[in-house]
This record gives sequence, C-alpha cells and structure tokens, in this order.
Amino acid sequence: MTTPSRPNIILIMADQMAAHALSLYGNTVCKTPNLERLAAQGTVFENGYSNNPLCVPSRASMLSGMLSPDVDVFDNANELPSSVPTMAHYLRHAGYWTELCGKMHFIGPDQEHGFNQRTVTDVYPASFQWIADWQAGPAFVPSGTALNGVVESGPCVRTMQEDYDDEVEHCAIQSLYDRAREPDHQPFFQIISFTSPHTPFTVSQDYWDRYESSEIDSPAVGTLPFEDLDYHSKALFFAHGRHRHKVTQEHLMAARHAYYGMISYVDDKIGRILGTLEKTGQRDNTAVFFVSDHGEMLGERGMWFKQTFWEWSAHVPFIASVPGIAGGGRSDQVVSLVDLLPTFLDLAGADSPDLAGSSVLPLMRGDIEAWPDIAISDYLAIGPCVPCRMVRKGRFKFIYTHGHPALLYDLNADPSELNDLAQDAEFADVLAELQALALTNWDPNALTECVLKSQQQRKLIKTTPGAAPQWDYIARTGDEERFVRAQGVDATKGRLRLPQVPEVSPNWPELDLDTVADLIAGRQNIQAFLK
Repeated sequence: MTTPSRPNIILIMADQMAAHALSLYGNTVCKTPNLERLAAQGTVFENGYSNNPLCVPSRASMLSGMLSPDVDVFDNANELPSSVPTMAHYLRHAGYWTELCGKMHFIGPDQEHGFNQRTVTDVYPASFQWIADWQAGPAFVPSGTALNGVVESGPCVRTMQEDYDDEVEHCAIQSLYDRAREPDHQPFFQIISFTSPHTPFTVSQDYWDRYESSEIDSPAVGTLPFEDLDYHSKALFFAHGRHRHKVTQEHLMAARHAYYGMISYVDDKIGRILGTLEKTGQRDNTAVFFVSDHGEMLGERGMWFKQTFWEWSAHVPFIASVPGIAGGGRSDQVVSLVDLLPTFLDLAGADSPDLAGSSVLPLMRGDIEAWPDIAISDYLAIGPCVPCRMVRKGRFKFIYTHGHPALLYDLNADPSELNDLAQDAEFADVLAELQALALTNWDPNALTECVLKSQQQRKLIKTTPGAAPQWDYIARTGDEERFVRAQGVDATKGRLRLPQVPEVSPNWPELDLDTVADLIAGRQNIQAFLK
C-alpha cells in the first residue's frame, strides 16, 4: 500500500489525557470505542511522550517541532515568539490550507501563528496571568492549581469545559463540510483541540452514568510517604496545595469516575468527526492523528495534575491513521510530540528543516532501523524551581533535577517506577549515557538565569498599574461566506449544499416590459408564450 499524494491532515488533541487511562494502553475501565476504531485504521505508538508536562510549553514545542527551552517557553504565561515558524507556516508553504479549531494556549499578541483560520477563541487567558515564580519557591501556588478541582469532583448539569468543547466540535465539523464544498480540493491541515478531560473533574450525568461506581479502579500505586519522595515530588506537594486539602477515598474515586466519563465524552466527539469525514467522502484521503499535550496523575502515587515526569503525567496517547498504511499496528519505539511536525511535512512531500523530531511514517511501515528511540521532556515551571529534564531511551527513563539526585528506571522491569537504579553499579554506564544525553546543548545554570529573567520581566509588565496587556482572541466567524449576503440566495444555497447543486439556467427567454404588459392585458396568450 502507498500513501496518497498530499493527503489532508487532521490532528485531534485532548488536554491532560493520560495514556494509561485508555484501553489501547491496557486500562480495563475506560470506554473509548471511537479511539479503538481509529487505532484499527492506524498505528498505536505505545511509548509516546510529551516534551513538557505542562500545557503552554508542550503545545509550543509540538507546534514548532522544537524543545520548549529552545523557543524560550518555560511556563503557562510565556509567549511563543512570532519569529518561530509553526506547523501552519510550514504546511502553508507546502500548499495546505490550515485551520486551528480549539484550545492552543497562545500567549501574547500573536494569536494565529500562521493559521489561515482560527475558528474558536481559547478557554484560558492569553495574558501573563499564570507566571511561575521561582523566587517564591515551592510554596508558590498559582490560581487554578489547588486541589479544588479534585475534591469537588462528580456529576453536574453542565460545565464550562462542555460549553467550550461542544463549540469546538461544532465548528470543526462545520469546517469539514466547508472543505468538502471547496471546488479546488486544496489539501487542508486542521487541528481540533478539546479542553477535556482537564480538571475540574466534573461531567454531565449521562457520561457519569456510563460507568458504575463498582467499575472504577484505584491507583496502581497508592500515596507514598512524604519522606520517601524525590525532591521534585516533594516540591509539587506544596505547589499543588496538597497541604491545603485532604483528598479522601471518596474524592479519589469520584475524580477517577468523572475523568473516565470525560474521556468518553471526548471519544464520542472523535466518533462524530470520523463519521463526518466518511459521510463527506474525505476519509480515504485524510490522515488523522490523536494525541494529548500531557497526562494526568489521577491520584497515582498520591499525586494529581501533571508537571512531573512520572508515567501518568508524561506518557501520552499517540495514534496515527494514514491512508495507504495498513491499520491495526502497534509500535513500541519511543516517540514524542515533536515528531508530529516532521511527519506532517513528510506527508505533504515537503522538505523537513532541522527539527527536534523525526517522521514516524517509517515506523508505521515497520522500518525501525534508523529510529533513535529517544524522547526528551523539559520542565521549568512551578514546584522544584530548578531546570528539570527527562530522557526516555529504549526501556530506560532518566530524570534530572538540577542540584538534586538523578533517578533511573527500567520501565520494562519496573513499570510503576518504584525501583530507582541510579545508585546501582550495574547500571552506571546507562546512567552516564543518559545524563550525557540530557546535558547535550542544555546548560541548567544558564537556563536558570534565563528563566528568572523572563519571570521578572513578565511580572513587571503584569503588575504595571493600568497597563497589564490582554490578548484574548476573538474569532472571526466569516458570516458573509456562510449565509446569504450580496452574492444572491440561490447561488449561496447551491454552493453550500453538499453534494453541491449547479445553478440552473432559466429555460425561457428574458422578458421586456412591453411583452409583460401584453401578457397581463391578454393581448398575448400566456400558454403559447411559455411553449
């Protein structure tokens, strides 16, 4: 089988969806028939990683194809520089029409970053609202980080996340109809990005009811004693406000229950998107990818949210379905989100610049010979307040926290990450190799200075009386193209019907005023005229 030339490309994203929560990655609780359907049409990458376990840096890294420190994006209030090309720039050069539909966490005045069209505003602020503060240390707890979203978990009538994600789904599907109507059939690239299953863990009753309470599983690794934690985890204990809230067993199970319901909610949307592609005849020439920006600890090890390199936080779903490549495959090679951009350029037949990742198309075809089998992830935000980096190579995971002991795990033998091998002489060579990889072109001392300077500058701007900038995006709806305006009712309705209806030319002659007058007065016979 060969890949069709220049297929359409759709990237569907969830926010904070852990790979370990999905049946495709071994979970026996969560119900995701549409992701399973997509996987049957493509390849499941068993070892996919976020390049930064935090929303804004992860997305900046993914869009640019570069690691987050290399584009100066450290926390949830850093702007991706407009001078950095994104997927949209590269693919527009390759002849694609590009659209962003949904959450992307753009900070700063550039709210489009090269996309032809952005159809939905963001769910979160585009300002310097959420700056990390290393000078305040691990005691700094930014708004939205405390455990309220866990202890208040459960069913509800409606949530902000559902308001937003329903709009994203509607606009994304509407755009697919619009693409199908285009007469030139220019290939398109579309990102569809949902905010679910991000905290708070609340979901409408019908999705809550998809799971019985007795079905919900407990964490595989329970809460660990504080004194046994590594420095990064101890720092997040305070930064996440675990000292402020007691999470009971009831809270824990309700949070996991709602989280699974939120995943099923997203899964239903994926099903309707795939159905629209099939209904409009576009599925056979559209590559569909599904990922998440990072995972969610979901009570594993007693931890919540993300911002750590443990598997539930750093390991993300990575599913790819490409026309011409057989479905139902699985790959155990290590991949990460920076591999998406090179893959898209490969599909577009475009040259790939010097990026941090590589195209996964060879892996989908079974060619693993040249694959580096490495993922690198950075963390430079709240909690530890020092540069942190993870290297996953083959079966080993190495975690570097500047100024603190390194960690090393064999994920094949120890998937729960409970047996640190960093002090084991048998693995000294592995430790040295992975530490050398972590420190290649990465200077933690210089990076510390850079991060602190960035925080200080942004805090000054944010706190300037009356001058704090706001850049929240207002979507341009294009109503003049979607509904009847000056171009005429018949032409517009015909153009927007799918399949399209060609304009019907009149089959009678044009009338002049004298003929009309004669017909009305009876001086001419109307039936004879119509014949």
